[in-house]
Amino acid sequence: MKDKSETVYQRLTGKGIFPHHFAFTLLMPFRNIFLSPKKLIKRLELKVDSNVLEIGPGPGYFSVDVAKAIPCGRLYLFDIQKEMLDIAKKRLEKRKISNVEYHLSNGFEFPYKANHFDVIFMITVLGEIENKEEYVKEIHRVLRKNGTISISEQFGDPDKMTIDEINELFAKNDFELYKKYGSKNNFTVNYIKL
Repeated sequence: MKDKSETVYQRLTGKGIFPHHFAFTLLMPFRNIFLSPKKLIKRLELKVDSNVLEIGPGPGYFSVDVAKAIPCGRLYLFDIQKEMLDIAKKRLEKRKISNVEYHLSNGFEFPYKANHFDVIFMITVLGEIENKEEYVKEIHRVLRKNGTISISEQFGDPDKMTIDEINELFAKNDFELYKKYGSKNNFTVNYIKL
């Protein structure tokens, strides 16, 4: 029994893609302590008609509120795990939210045209990405000029990146730091595409 509990603990706390088998833990309300959907929406500065890309939505903890905040816009959920997208889709459909599209990621390129999104965001995802440099170039390609890319990192995430690491990555890829929220352990940083 000890071996099995150690394996579960390692999968929940280890580096890499969060296992879809534990998606239920990402829907627990205690997440509001670190970042609530309402607080995230304020930080994203959404407009009612924004085209928004959520990278790595998992089971859609933030997706419901973001989709409601853009009733004349569109939310695109982009995840590498089909199982996570399926859970998010069920949650959104249960709430009769229809301004959402679901796309499976291959982990490298985005199936969207250039300059398509007003806002792109990811929460505790960037550190899980293997080739961050190429991924940021793809973000740059699909984000419109002066569009916002928002990165949130939270205490306890084994893949958490520091603000300095994120600043360095985005600065060398033609983004400018726009706003910073929170503390060094739990933060959101927004960048503008130049």
